[in-house]
Amino acid sequence: MRAEIIAIGTELLLGDTVNTNSAHISRALRDIGVDVFYHTTVGDNQQRTAAVIQTAMHRADVVITTGGLGPTVDDVTRQAVAAATGRPLELRLDLLEQLGDRFRRWGVAMSPNNRQQALVPAGSTVLENPVGTAPCFAVETDLSTVISLPGVPKEMTHVLEHQVIPYLRAKMDEDWVITTRVLRTAGIGESQIDAAISHLERLANPTVGLAAHAGQTDIRITAKARTADEATEMIGRLEGEVRSLLGENVFGTGEETVEKIVVKCVEHLDWTLSIAEAGTQGLAAQRWTIVPGAAGRLGLGVHHPDWSSLSSELGLTASVGDVLQERAQLAADAVRTAGRADVGLAVVAEPTSSGRPVLAFALSAAGVSKARIREYSGPPEYAVTWACTNAFDMLRRWLASQPG
Repeated sequence: MRAEIIAIGTELLLGDTVNTNSAHISRALRDIGVDVFYHTTVGDNQQRTAAVIQTAMHRADVVITTGGLGPTVDDVTRQAVAAATGRPLELRLDLLEQLGDRFRRWGVAMSPNNRQQALVPAGSTVLENPVGTAPCFAVETDLSTVISLPGVPKEMTHVLEHQVIPYLRAKMDEDWVITTRVLRTAGIGESQIDAAISHLERLANPTVGLAAHAGQTDIRITAKARTADEATEMIGRLEGEVRSLLGENVFGTGEETVEKIVVKCVEHLDWTLSIAEAGTQGLAAQRWTIVPGAAGRLGLGVHHPDWSSLSSELGLTASVGDVLQERAQLAADAVRTAGRADVGLAVVAEPTSSGRPVLAFALSAAGVSKARIREYSGPPEYAVTWACTNAFDMLRRWLASQPG
């Protein structure tokens, strides 16, 4: 079964409201094996909404709309669905009575405009909404089925779970499940990953996709199968192949971050870490301390807006180290000593006339010094995140090689 989700509301197009409903519906459909191929957003305009629904009906077995079922003038979903499906609106007296009873229980007079909420396209199957005033409905046609849900997240999730999912399950010839696993990588670019696993990205089931972030690339593996165990087994086989091709570039799965992995390594070794930062607004230390239990493993964390002030606090001469890479190493050595830590980590970002900073990071341990300077050509606002991720990844790789 193929589905398309249509979010209706001008506030979504203006960016005033974040569309979380479509993501929630997608996850619910994924869990019962329904393929979602399109997300569409349209404003509160009856003609445009009807046109979008008609387009969706030609490419999906089920179209789910969310939003526009309220009592006000700009709530046009029911009219748009009626137009798209060629059904006139009909006043359902049972729905009108339910609305009246609900308002009486609340001790509030029902406004005349609430009456339009009892209008549904002729022949609709009404879907009970006990947590709000907007009746929901499904319209079945020879082409597709259109299901309309409220835009209020609390109402939408309730009706989706208790009405829509059972409704769709009953119409599916066979049960399927769709399972996803995300592999996290760092220290390797998206293009390099693509070059290594492009043949896997061409598979039909499981599917493999890439998503690049600042300093990190995610690999999403999705499998569709009869059972969850079968889907998990399919993903496991493919994950093994990905890991064999990418090696230590894969640092975790799911919600794991590279700093979480570093924290685990430091805890396992019973070590502490000190962090020095210049030009990063203290992002590395922030990312470290929000990991549960990590704050107790931080010997010292210092950050300053520039190298001059950082070097002053660490007792270094500001002019020492003509190369940024050398400065980062000096900072890592100094903060390790000052914090009496087992490992020191430094991240230094220096501004340039281009607006993109030059980045360097270094680690220091007993008898060990590692420093790197990296070119960065991406959006300036992501530069510091990129640097901190790469710094933690360098530390992760070295910690993984330590005995014990």
